[in-house]
Amino acid sequence: MTDQLQQFKKQPRNGKSRSGTQDEIVYAHIFDAILEQRLAPGTKLSEEALGEIFGVSRTIIRRALSRLAHEQVVLLRPNRGAVVASPSIDEARQILFARRTVERAITELAVDNASAEPMAELREMVKEEEASFARGDRGAGIRLSGEFHLKLAEMAKNAPLVSFQRSLVSQTSLIIAQYESGGRSHCSFDEHNEILDAIEKGDKEKAVTLMMHHMAHIDDKLNLENDAASGDLHAVFSHLLSSKKKPRRSKADADSAA
Repeated sequence: MTDQLQQFKKQPRNGKSRSGTQDEIVYAHIFDAILEQRLAPGTKLSEEALGEIFGVSRTIIRRALSRLAHEQVVLLRPNRGAVVASPSIDEARQILFARRTVERAITELAVDNASAEPMAELREMVKEEEASFARGDRGAGIRLSGEFHLKLAEMAKNAPLVSFQRSLVSQTSLIIAQYESGGRSHCSFDEHNEILDAIEKGDKEKAVTLMMHHMAHIDDKLNLENDAASGDLHAVFSHLLSSKKKPRRSKADADSAA
C-alpha cells in the first residue's frame, strides 16, 4: 500500500477507520462523499485526478469505480470515463419505490432477529446522527442516517437485502442532492428512535408503519441545498489531501524566509 493511501487509512474523515485493499479504501471514501452529498450528480470522476488524490494507479481507481458502478451510483461511459449517476425523475420514482419495498422487508426481519449488540450500535448511531446535525455538520448527519438503514439491514440477517439496500441508500442520497430544494430541517433521528422502540418491543406492525411513515417523509421533506455538492474532485477530497505530510523545510529555506 502506498504511503499516501496509508495516510488516508490512518486519518479518515469523521473518525471512521479504514481497512481493506487499496481499491476498497478508495471505494469507501467515494461512497461516503456520495452519501454526504459532497459529490454532485453528474460529476466526472477522472481516473487521473483520483489517482493523484489517493496516490494509487489507475487500475486501483478502476476497480473502485467498477464496484460503485455495480451499485448504480456511478456510470461507466465507454471512451468518456466515469461520472456520478444522475437519476432521471422516472428513475428516481422507481428507486424510491424499491427503497420502500426493501425497507418494509428489512424492518419485519429486524424485529424477528433483533439482539442486544446491534440494537446498542443502532442507538449509538442515532445519537451521533443527532449530534452531527446539532453542530451543523449536515453531511455527516446525512451519512449517518443512511448508515442507520444499512445497519438495520445487517440486523435483518439477509445478505441479498443488505447488498440491495446499500445501492438504494446511496442512490437515494443522489436523488436528494439532485431534486430536493429548500431549507426544511432534517430530523430523521427522532423517527429512527421511534422505529427502534417498536423493534425492541417486538411490535412488527408498528415498526413497519413507522418505517413507511419515515419513508414518506424522505420523499417529501428532504429539502437539502446543493451548495455542499461539488464537481471539483480536489475540493471534495481536500480533507484527505490536507492530511498528507508536508515536506520539511531546510534550515537554508527557513533562514531565507526570515
